[in-house]
Amino acid sequence: MKPDRKKKQHSSRESRQPERKTKRGSGGDQRMAQDVEPSAGSEITPVWLFVLMGLMLYGGMLYLNSYAGGFNPKVYEAFTSYKLVENANPKSGPEMLIAKGESLYMVCAACHQVNGMGVALQFPPLAGSEWVNEPNPARLIRIPLHGMNGPIKVKDQDWNASMAALGAALSSEDIAAILSYIRQAWGNNAPPVSPADVDAVKEDTKSRPMDGSRPWLIDDLMKVPVAP
Repeated sequence: MKPDRKKKQHSSRESRQPERKTKRGSGGDQRMAQDVEPSAGSEITPVWLFVLMGLMLYGGMLYLNSYAGGFNPKVYEAFTSYKLVENANPKSGPEMLIAKGESLYMVCAACHQVNGMGVALQFPPLAGSEWVNEPNPARLIRIPLHGMNGPIKVKDQDWNASMAALGAALSSEDIAAILSYIRQAWGNNAPPVSPADVDAVKEDTKSRPMDGSRPWLIDDLMKVPVAP
């Protein structure tokens, strides 16, 4: 039994000796790895990084386009354009009438366009029109009130189109608002039209129906006095 225990003790020592060598060897490897001089290398930039940067830039541009207010210094949070700021300011008198006319002008924009430039060979422009900018709006009021038909010259160009009558569909205030807006928009600079001005024209033309059955002709409009 004793020799057996000696053999076991001897074999256990032998089994532990390689472990100590391994530990010493691994420690030496670590010291050798630390002594190695570092060197720079090159790696290919991952494609997903470029995609992420592109998405971030695109999202930033969308945010600025929606909430920067056109980088106008007068625009603060909760407003995305100076137009919204201007509309939020309290208005009275002609300013209120012009603001109302801008929204009502959508009735006319289908023909005369949002920018007031009209449609070539079909509908004359309102921007820069001598009819729109006449100081006395007596002729101008009659056109939307009763309609117009036949040739007309606008900005030295001949047009032959029809204007629908709006007098039966819109109130005097609505017509005054639209006319006041177009007389101030797109570089036009004519005095606003009041509802009283429209009522005065209605009184002068009460024998003419406002359903478009008797639209104005250019010769009749030219007979209307427009002295200040």
